[in-house]
Amino acid sequence: MVRMSADERRESVIRAAMSEFAHGGYKGTSTEAIARRVGVSQPYLFRLFPNKQAIFLAAAVRCMDTTREVIGAAAEGVPQDEKLSRMAIAYQELIHDNPELLLMQMQTYVAVAAAEAAGDHEFGEVVRDRWQRLWDTVHLELGAEVNETTVFLAYGMLINTLVSLGFPAGHRNWEGFYETARPE
Repeated sequence: MVRMSADERRESVIRAAMSEFAHGGYKGTSTEAIARRVGVSQPYLFRLFPNKQAIFLAAAVRCMDTTREVIGAAAEGVPQDEKLSRMAIAYQELIHDNPELLLMQMQTYVAVAAAEAAGDHEFGEVVRDRWQRLWDTVHLELGAEVNETTVFLAYGMLINTLVSLGFPAGHRNWEGFYETARPE
């Protein structure tokens, strides 16, 4: 049996947490379920992360960073007039091929809203920072036009909703999304 380093084990916890939180949400997911999925004890889990919130935030950060990296990579080396559609297609493929990523995004928004309502603003600061990084990536790739960035991200949230409702990629509700996203 090969022993994992703490960093490798931490990585496996983040992957397991993304799956568990994606399906159960913050409140509905136990650290016991995450530990069981990884094959470690809860005490060991808490040596890697100080608490459940830290585990959730690590999963949320991974989710948002993955989204940002995929969108950014789709725009690399692409002519400016093709970046919007390439980034849009990359995002659609990402959430279509990784439904747990979309679920984790949605659970992240729910958890932050609940924390904010309860007065826990620190919880949302981490997620807002990652959202800002996503915004900055899209904004810079699209040529730093605020309206275009806003429309792109708004369409992304609409796509999240459509996928969450079960509309498949290619459904008529998707037609023309990003062709109309570029402001005149």
